[in-house]
Amino acid sequence: MTMATTTPATAGRLPGFLRPGPFWLAVPGLAFILVFFLIPTVDMMSVSLFDKAGDLTLATYARITASSVYLRVLNTTFSVALQVTLWCLLLGYPLAYWLSGMPGRRQRIMLMFVLLPYWTSALVKNFAWLVLLGRNGIVSAVMEKAGLPGGDSLLFSRATVIFAMVHTMLPLAVVTMMPIMNQIDRRLTMAAETLGASGAQAFWQVFFPLSARGVATAGLLVFVSSLGFFITPALVGGARDTMISQLIITQINQLQNWQFGSALAVMLVAASLLTIFLYDRLFGLSSIAGESKRGSADGRLRRLGLRLTGGLGRFFAKWEAFTRRNLRGLSGSGLLAFYGWAVIAVLLFPVVGVVPMAFTEAEFLSFPPVGFSFRWFEAYLDSPVWVSATLRSFGIGFATAFITVAVAGLAALGLARSKSRFAGVAFLIFMAPMVVPPIVIAISLFYLFASLSMIATDSAIAIGHSVIALPIVFVILLATFKEHDWRLDQAAATLGASRLQVARRVTLPMVKAGLVVGFVTGFLQSFEELTVALFIGGGLKTTLPKQMWDDITLSANPRIAAASVCVLLVVMILFAAIEYVQRPRGGTARR
Repeated sequence: MTMATTTPATAGRLPGFLRPGPFWLAVPGLAFILVFFLIPTVDMMSVSLFDKAGDLTLATYARITASSVYLRVLNTTFSVALQVTLWCLLLGYPLAYWLSGMPGRRQRIMLMFVLLPYWTSALVKNFAWLVLLGRNGIVSAVMEKAGLPGGDSLLFSRATVIFAMVHTMLPLAVVTMMPIMNQIDRRLTMAAETLGASGAQAFWQVFFPLSARGVATAGLLVFVSSLGFFITPALVGGARDTMISQLIITQINQLQNWQFGSALAVMLVAASLLTIFLYDRLFGLSSIAGESKRGSADGRLRRLGLRLTGGLGRFFAKWEAFTRRNLRGLSGSGLLAFYGWAVIAVLLFPVVGVVPMAFTEAEFLSFPPVGFSFRWFEAYLDSPVWVSATLRSFGIGFATAFITVAVAGLAALGLARSKSRFAGVAFLIFMAPMVVPPIVIAISLFYLFASLSMIATDSAIAIGHSVIALPIVFVILLATFKEHDWRLDQAAATLGASRLQVARRVTLPMVKAGLVVGFVTGFLQSFEELTVALFIGGGLKTTLPKQMWDDITLSANPRIAAASVCVLLVVMILFAAIEYVQRPRGGTARR
């Protein structure tokens, strides 16, 4: 009897995609996304196409397009998302430019101040805005003393919803633009100035075009993320500010109308896919990972962009000359620094503002707080419900972090080392959950886990959180492995080290910082995520964000502020851990 074995000779005759290679490390991750994202999403969205008898129908979509109410909600969703995107790019670009000009360690520290509000739960921030922007809040009081009208009607308006969403999404825009800006050689603008260009012309005609890919990527991520918002409009918006995600929650969670909720989800996904298609045509989706764009934009569009930046360069050159003649002593770098600190202060305002509220003696929330007491921390720690929700969030968060780092780490290592023609397709599959609103992922997994009797289980929530966290962890680890110099591993192997020794002594120490950042990112994505727990928790498995959501919507009291302080403490500890593993060692650190 002859045993069939795969020798090097026979392996060479295998089809390319079957040959052993680094690409196969991505297969577990691809299977994970297929089982827990692609199949459930398609299955859930197909519900909208069939009636109760199982016949194919488009009646649900006809009902949506025929109703002015639903069309108004769709218009509100896209209008708000577009305005949020434009404001984030307009306000975030100068901040990213300022931060990109800083040296390494200072840039990382300043970036933590920007990211702290982003990683702080949206519930905490919007809860703080409810108090700070309320009729008796500090902002209203300051406006009244300054003689400004409208301080008593700041909440429950479209402007407040956009402001709060911009506050949430601005850090995402900044951290998306910064890597591109960090790659730009600042000596290029210096060379342009040496050749006679003004500072403004050098910026608009040299630096800005080189950073345009980062701006476009930031716009894509902010717009798609904004489409799925529901916490902010639900807490600080009015009835006219209802967004499509709120309708989906109402239709599925309250009315149990899966067909209609599924149709709304399809429209939400269709909007995301259309946005991604337009982005891909101009820049190529691989640019999200920091790679060069696939091709150039249309020639006419490129010429239009060059004319626009040239015109802006001439305009601001004249403005620069005017300010030098009439506003002496006011430098552009000084104005930029002032702007940067002012934006960071606004970003931190609700995060810092919620802390004193937790130490109030009163039965109600106010800022500044009344008296000083630890009673609400005691109420938080003495509540079995709150303690159980907190411990569950920690457990699920760690499970999510382990799952995402293991799955995304193998996939990132495989794609970073692979030259397979399927690597680009695999990259797009791993990025897919990032461009589908979390509300759609949550209801798709609910549909799947309901058939598996896994609703209201910690494992189901952890899987849902892992699907949402996987793309961002994958991008972090992919960049980490691509930046690693693999010649060091080859040199160690040449000197007689085994594969295990190479991995333990060379590869792991070099990529350790990226792995820690990926682990912390996965944990934080889970720790502050509400949507999955809202659906898959089934009202029985309550995480900390779900418990905070219930209290905010039912009976807001200072105990929520105490819980918010605990969340902030966790985020700050993890940020400190990231800084610790990223700081240079030895002589570099002393310098």
